[in-house]
Amino acid sequence: MQLIWPWQDRQRRFSRLKASTFALMFAPAIWVLYQFNNGQYGFYPMALGGLTYWSGVWATAVLLLALAVTPAVRIFRWGALIDVRRMIGVAALVYTIVHIVIYFALRLWNFAFIANELVTRATLVAATLSTIGMIALGATSLDAAIRYMGAKNWQRLHNWVYAVNALAIIHVVISRGTAPEQYMLAGVFLWLMVWRVLDRYQLGADAKALAILTVGSALFTAFLEALWVWGRRGYEIAWTLGNNFTLDLGVPPAWQVLVLGLPIVVIAALLQMPRLRSARLEPRKVG
Repeated sequence: MQLIWPWQDRQRRFSRLKASTFALMFAPAIWVLYQFNNGQYGFYPMALGGLTYWSGVWATAVLLLALAVTPAVRIFRWGALIDVRRMIGVAALVYTIVHIVIYFALRLWNFAFIANELVTRATLVAATLSTIGMIALGATSLDAAIRYMGAKNWQRLHNWVYAVNALAIIHVVISRGTAPEQYMLAGVFLWLMVWRVLDRYQLGADAKALAILTVGSALFTAFLEALWVWGRRGYEIAWTLGNNFTLDLGVPPAWQVLVLGLPIVVIAALLQMPRLRSARLEPRKVG
C-alpha cells in the first residue's frame, strides 16, 4: 500500500486545499513557541504555566475548527472541505497530547500528584474524559477502521465527537482563571451546536437564521462571562456586562464571537441572493 501524504488527495495528486490546511495546522504551534521564546509567558519554569494554558486553548480551538467543517460545507457550498476534516481532527488530538505533556512538565512529572488532580479537580476529570474520547476517535479515523467496524457502528462511535467537544469546553471554562478565551470558545461551541439544530430544519444556510444565531451566541457569551466572573470573583454582573461597551480590557469575548459570526452571515446572504432573485422571477414566468 502506497502512503498518501497530507498534501495529496486520494488519487495521490497534489491538493492545494490539503496542503494549505496542513500548513495552517502548524500556525498555532509556531505562534505559541514564538511567544514563549520572547518571554511573553514569563521566565522558565514559570513560563510553563502560560504555555500550558495557551496550548490547551489552541487544542480546543483546533477541535472546534474540525466541528466547523460541516457548517462551512453547507453554508459556503464548498464540498471539498470534507477532505480536510480528518486532518484537522488529528491535529486537534496532537495538540491535546502536547498540552498534556506540557502539563506533566508543569507538575514536575510528579505522577502521584497528577493522578490525585485527575480525580479530584472537576476540570481535569472533564479533560481526561475528553482526551480518552479523542484518542478513541483518532484511532478509528482510518478507512480500515470504517471497513472493520461497519459504517453504522463507525458513525455511532464518531457521533460522540459532540460530547468530546462539550467536555473540552467544560474543561476550558471551569479551569482556574477568568480569561476572555474561555468564554469566547464556549460561545463558538454553542453556535456550532445550535447550527446543527437549524440545519435539521433546512435553515443551516439561511442568512436570517444565521444572524439570529450569531447574535444569540454573542449574548450567551456575554452572560456566561458575567455570571461566571460573579460566581468566581464576586464582580457585579452589571459591571461585567458593561465592559462589553468598552475596549479598556481588550476586545470582549462576546464581540469576538460576533466578529467571527457576522462574515458568515454576510457570505450566506450573498450566496442566497441568486436564489431569492430567481424565486421572485418565477411567478412572472408562470403568468
